[in-house]
Amino acid sequence: MISSTSFVSAHTIDPVANPDAIIIRGDVRFTILTPQMIRMEWAPEATFEDSASFVFINRNLPVCPYTVEENDDWLIIRTEKLLLKYKIGSGEFKEDNLFIELELNGRQIRWQPGMEDTGNLRGTNRTLDRAEGAVEIEPGILSRDGWTIVDDSERPLLAEDGDWAWIKARPQRNRQDLYFFGYGHNYRQALYDYTLVAGKIPMPPRFVFGFWWSRYWPYTEEEMRNLVKEFQIHNVPVDVLVVDMDWHTTFLKDWWKKEKDQAGERKGWTGFTWNKTLFPSPKAFLDWTRKKDLKVTLNLHPASGIQPHEEAYPAVAKAMGIDPESQKYVPFDIVDKKFAQAYLDLVLRPLEEEGVDFWWLDWQQWSTTNIPGMSPTMWLNYVHYADMERQGKVRPLIFHRWGGLGNHRYPIGFSGDSVCVWKSLDFQPYFTATAANVGCAYWSHDIGGHMPGPISPELFLRWLQFGAFSPVLRTHTSKNANAERRIWAYPHEYFLMMRDVILLRYALIPYIYTEARKTYETGVAFMRPMYYDYPEAEEAYTFTQQYMFGDNMIVAPVTESVSDYNRLAKQRIWLPEGTWVEWHSGQYFVGSKVIERHFDLDEIPLYVKAGSILPMMSTQKITPVAEKPLEHLVLTVLPARHGDTRLYEDEYNTNGYLEGRYTWTSISQHMPDDDTLIIRINPVEGRYTSSPSERSYQIHVRGILPPKAIYCNQNEVPYEFMEEDVDSVDFHWQYEGNQIATIITLDKLSVHEPVEVVLKLQPIDNLDLLNGVQGKISRLKKVMHLLNKHATKTKDWSPDFLVEAAQAGNRMSLRPETVMQELLKIEDIVPKVIQEIYPVEGDSGVEKLAVLQLKTLLKYDSGLFAPRKG
Repeated sequence: MISSTSFVSAHTIDPVANPDAIIIRGDVRFTILTPQMIRMEWAPEATFEDSASFVFINRNLPVCPYTVEENDDWLIIRTEKLLLKYKIGSGEFKEDNLFIELELNGRQIRWQPGMEDTGNLRGTNRTLDRAEGAVEIEPGILSRDGWTIVDDSERPLLAEDGDWAWIKARPQRNRQDLYFFGYGHNYRQALYDYTLVAGKIPMPPRFVFGFWWSRYWPYTEEEMRNLVKEFQIHNVPVDVLVVDMDWHTTFLKDWWKKEKDQAGERKGWTGFTWNKTLFPSPKAFLDWTRKKDLKVTLNLHPASGIQPHEEAYPAVAKAMGIDPESQKYVPFDIVDKKFAQAYLDLVLRPLEEEGVDFWWLDWQQWSTTNIPGMSPTMWLNYVHYADMERQGKVRPLIFHRWGGLGNHRYPIGFSGDSVCVWKSLDFQPYFTATAANVGCAYWSHDIGGHMPGPISPELFLRWLQFGAFSPVLRTHTSKNANAERRIWAYPHEYFLMMRDVILLRYALIPYIYTEARKTYETGVAFMRPMYYDYPEAEEAYTFTQQYMFGDNMIVAPVTESVSDYNRLAKQRIWLPEGTWVEWHSGQYFVGSKVIERHFDLDEIPLYVKAGSILPMMSTQKITPVAEKPLEHLVLTVLPARHGDTRLYEDEYNTNGYLEGRYTWTSISQHMPDDDTLIIRINPVEGRYTSSPSERSYQIHVRGILPPKAIYCNQNEVPYEFMEEDVDSVDFHWQYEGNQIATIITLDKLSVHEPVEVVLKLQPIDNLDLLNGVQGKISRLKKVMHLLNKHATKTKDWSPDFLVEAAQAGNRMSLRPETVMQELLKIEDIVPKVIQEIYPVEGDSGVEKLAVLQLKTLLKYDSGLFAPRKG
């Protein structure tokens, strides 16, 4: 077992299997890892390998039941799920001497060596550099065929070397080292078991789920400070500053000379010394970012090694036995442990001590090392991540390119420089979700694309919407003066929509962080394909543009421009079994069907399971999330007969989550009858450093009439109307008509005592009156603004009854007792508005556009509305 008591890690390196799980017959060895996973080795002279490979690091698992027998020279191994037969003494595994049988959906299937895995669901790819749409994706460990094979025969090994396991080459000889995964369509179990043998998916720090600012641009220190001020002025949160390669000396002013350094690379592409022209006082800059609770990552292209102009050169040269006076560079050889230690201790450690939080490993050079089968990308990721583990100061984090199977142990992934076109956006939802098939749970894309840079406001908005519902929200672009990623530099209406998207992302961080914990525990990424949850539904495989976002959400990002017909984006969405609520409209849908919906620019195809309780946070006074405890919890409740959730919290940027320092809070809702909804927040379980002893709550119950009464721990909660922008925490409830939601505000309560909120509901005979009202009010408002924006004469302004209808939500907020009357009006108002504003002959296209947008709200487009005569 390779381990250390000096630091804690999310994964265990313990490669030698329990002898009781091993069956040897001559030159073959079978290791029963789980009931559905078997390691199969053939090695002449029985020279089997017990070292960890770079993928499979832990084979010492609890022994599962199995039987062994021999019959007519055949070795027969049976587990609960698999039947393996091998012809004893027949040597190398071939189609005529080895097969495995398993059951798939009630029928027996057989695997033999050489069979093609036709149903492989793919994994991920190293990069999307210069991709303009789809790229080829590598195979994964899941397949519709029910089985997959991972050939580990040529991968290098990890060997014990003090407290830092190090790489060694496999002996050069004929061998087979195969891992058979026979999980049928139980994809979740396959991924869980994969993380048992290949390592857990670690939890990133919580700040990772905030907003990252990134741009390839030669920012000065002063410009970076001013940029952060602009974020604050525009009330846009930011947690991470990504500083591209111009932080170090680049010699780019002489780019036209095309000079090479001693390594043969472009001079200045590699750098480790601050550009003092841009950053005259790096320490002061990093002290300032720390006071602002901002995290900083710097870009590295380390392939040229340590050149003589670097500040660290003399020390590194001496450490590597090179005379500094010779001015000979120190080659970059990351698989040489001596060099790696000098590189980390003498080059990077001083920068980290100044305040650099983590590194962006932007490796773009050669693909081999001195160790056969080991790419520099993979090993660089290992070295940097393991170095942070060994330091033990904060939770390890690197930002890197994908290195292959096993790289899931080192988040976060950087997908590279994609092209700024709709096709690139269109591919990324599928690409990101599919990466879960190899445990790659945390891709970060260049939101907005990288090259050439300029994009339309609509494309950037839609990309941001996808980014908000992806693992990492990081904008980026190239060094193009016409490219823009500051959302406040776009037209005002787009800026407001973009900011709302970012604020929604922040509001959901407690939900996302909880899902990240589940990812660590289960091996199932929170952004994942639909077929994990619905493996036998054909639509789960064919609707590749939608995905699960945690256990409660389906997201189907808009990835094409709005229609010229009605200026809305049409989307077909498959909803699986159950009841689903459309987030922006409040429309309920019964699943097991495909729906077709129309989305305005600010609308995201987001569907939440009825009965869900979403843990969220307030965005009234947003600041970097960093390590701040959640002292005010927002719960969004979508009522149903039953529903529950759990909220996970920890120290956010330490390894305490690996040592039991965390809490879980169970929350439930149920309706014992049609007139009562009970929401219960149970006492917190567990503890961590600085965990809050009390917190305030705001509970949003969506899709109900104003209740007759509300009680918290048997005390009646009084009604009180408060303006939306008043950041007050006390003890009251109010109604938000535009969201059709009851909002209950509770002042600080002990987290160690139960909180029970009981709503006495108003009866309603026709539930359809509440269904989708939120979306109808929103669309009426937009049509009103559309008509007013293009009005050139008084008669062209919105008619009074449209203005009145659009204000229904506001009136319900002010006078909850009128909600029922307002709902009855809204039920009838849309056809009347359409009839009234339907364009007369000769009218402009604005009225027609308004009508077309309103008609998407009708259950049936009967064609009854004809143009009025002038």
